[in-house]
Amino acid sequence: MLRLSKRSVSTLLRSGDRSLRVATAAGTSIHRSSPSSTRGEAESRWYSSLTNGKCRRSESLAHLNMKANWFMGYRNESSAAASDSSSQAPPPPPVEKYEYQAEVSRLMDLIVNSLYSNKEVFLRELISNASDALDKLRYLSVTDPELSKDAADLDIRIYADKENGVITLTDSGIGMTRQELVDCLGTIAQSGTAKFLTALKVLLDNKDAGGDNNLIGQFGVGFYSAFLVADRVTVSTKSPKSDKQYVWEGEEGSSSYTIKEETDPQLIIPRGTRITLHLKPDYKGFADPERVQKLVKNYSQFVSFPIYTWQEKGYTKEVEVDDDPAESKQDNQDDQAERKKKTKKVVEIYWDWELTNETQPIWLRNSKEVTTEEYNEFYRKTFNEYLDPLASSHFTTEGEVEFRSILYVPPVSPMGKDDVVNQKTKNIRLYVKRVFISDDFDGELFPRYLSFIKGVVDSHELPLNVSREILQESRIVRIMKKRLVKKAFDMILGISLSENREDYEKFWDNFGKHLKLGCIEDRENHKRLAPLLRFFSSQSENDMISLDEYVENMKAEQKAIYYVASDSITSAKNAPFLEKLLEKELEVLYLVEPIDEVAIQSLKSYKDKDFIDISKEDLDLGKCDKNEEKEAAAKKEFGQTCDWIKKRLGDKVASVQISSRLSSSPCVLVSGKFGWSANMERLMKAQSAGDTTSLEFMKGRRVFEINPDHSIIKNINAAYKSNPNDEDAMKAIDLMYDAALVSSGFTPENPAELGGKIYEMMDTALSGKWSSPEAQPQQHMAQSHNAELLEAEVVEPVEVDGKK
Repeated sequence: MLRLSKRSVSTLLRSGDRSLRVATAAGTSIHRSSPSSTRGEAESRWYSSLTNGKCRRSESLAHLNMKANWFMGYRNESSAAASDSSSQAPPPPPVEKYEYQAEVSRLMDLIVNSLYSNKEVFLRELISNASDALDKLRYLSVTDPELSKDAADLDIRIYADKENGVITLTDSGIGMTRQELVDCLGTIAQSGTAKFLTALKVLLDNKDAGGDNNLIGQFGVGFYSAFLVADRVTVSTKSPKSDKQYVWEGEEGSSSYTIKEETDPQLIIPRGTRITLHLKPDYKGFADPERVQKLVKNYSQFVSFPIYTWQEKGYTKEVEVDDDPAESKQDNQDDQAERKKKTKKVVEIYWDWELTNETQPIWLRNSKEVTTEEYNEFYRKTFNEYLDPLASSHFTTEGEVEFRSILYVPPVSPMGKDDVVNQKTKNIRLYVKRVFISDDFDGELFPRYLSFIKGVVDSHELPLNVSREILQESRIVRIMKKRLVKKAFDMILGISLSENREDYEKFWDNFGKHLKLGCIEDRENHKRLAPLLRFFSSQSENDMISLDEYVENMKAEQKAIYYVASDSITSAKNAPFLEKLLEKELEVLYLVEPIDEVAIQSLKSYKDKDFIDISKEDLDLGKCDKNEEKEAAAKKEFGQTCDWIKKRLGDKVASVQISSRLSSSPCVLVSGKFGWSANMERLMKAQSAGDTTSLEFMKGRRVFEINPDHSIIKNINAAYKSNPNDEDAMKAIDLMYDAALVSSGFTPENPAELGGKIYEMMDTALSGKWSSPEAQPQQHMAQSHNAELLEAEVVEPVEVDGKK
């Protein structure tokens, strides 16, 4: 609402040549009428704080790039007559309606070449249409048996002429009348099947007619996929509702088609539809009978009607052979010998119809009626395997999402045990109403760590694109994926609980890394994955154990699950970190595969028991190793020695501490809580494409722990108290750190320097131990004739702690 001050109102009222009218309809506009009634033109002006004075709307709004009536009011100056008649609104302009126009040839090109990415799906689409025609006849013949009297057999027959590049597909379905040809083939994207389903639903009193039907079509563009490979298509059809047979013909790139009545008696069919594809020169290879048979088995193997293909066959027979003249003369001389006619085996070639879709969709049957042998045979035929699967699961899901499925666990990994990152496999075959849609998935139905699972999934309703090649992301697909994953876990758990332990050992040997990858990538299923894991341990070096078995063997006072990561069982069981735990009989898991450590860290805990890496600092063994008086005495005795060692090592270590995990080793180097362990640091350095800049950041702190009960540490402590600056003591500390570095699993930064220190220490310890006094002067004399004789000193072994 535009507000005016009292002074402004008074000024306007004193103006005798103007009258003020406030528009009630537009609360922000002020109208003024001009005294001159002869001016017919109307001028619209507005006032704004952005400009000085009056502005013309057409010029100023364009200049300011603003829309009229956006945030400011404006006033209209017009004649008195125009002002009086402003209350009557002019009639609105007439609205004209137009229909969308399309260039048919261009639209057909888009439909054919843009919807389908694979040329070979044309046969799948045509077979699906034929199956729908047979299904329609079957439905309608229930109430009208006269419809199916002309031809009793309901089947599909495909004839391939390789020489001429022609494919002919014939079905004995419902056929089409002349008007149905115009409606179904002459109208793009009109689905005759969808139209039939709508009518059937109304006929059944609005009940769900799509629940149990087998009709496939829904988009009305499947027929035009024939132009993917053909430049001319002929459709000859005979409906039981009509006495005449009609022929529809269309060509690629043409915006028109022709329909005529069939007059050739040899081409008359009792009922149904015959589609003839005249293939393009580049696609005549599709007319090979063997290739047609292969496409039928791949895409339409489980269509409910029999599909016959015209195939070359042969049988063996014996035929007589003409005798050799020389052999005949010799046989004639032997009158007593009985002559026998000579024959040979030849293969007689002939052509005949062969049933192509012999395998039945056993997932449609009740699981109680299917035997294990039938499941195994279906697995071998469907996935071209020669071994029986380890396990199978046949189930039906109802409710929000309805589908049927059979899942298998293969006996061996087809890609090799080390390939666990390829999630794009062809192990899951997706069907919609028994018609194969795709087996090329990128994690839509299974996560990549379960990509080894094989099986079939069949659903009546799925969110597919028009070409029925791509499964679109939707809530239905997510629910389906969740249920498939759950069934896969139940199947694997069944193998692990089997009485035959070798089955799960075989499974783990092939797919154990997949499940460990799942621990890293799928946090939602940690509770399902953890019971399936298997590891070696300090109490089971030959047979793997589960986490449940570990928890059962835990001591009463043990509160955590201990593990150590290494490159082999041998190095793991000899690591100095285990000494105190083995002494206390605490079981430790051996993580010997590169993925193990990351998988365990992703789990964090199992049954309220935290996973603890014994190679990291602040190891707490709970009540299993609590002796506070001894710890206090050790800290008092060796506290200053630890500071002295830290000063010598400098930035190599974060601190020097008294160890609670050592019993026989003098020292050990442990990692910080939040950094990489020695094993992980080794693995990251070995990555060929690893970023070396992140190594220093993730390396973490290192803590040097000493064993106060070891003789070496006692001697180091004595050296500190007697002479902290002793050079030999300093060298001993350096060598002790390098030795701990290697024994703890770290890689020395300068192996040559470490070798030099060891050789120097060996030279000191072994100097003159085995050489005789006479041998040394002779050696020096050989090196120099002027060298003086040197006295050899025999070093006796030093006795330390009762040992030499």
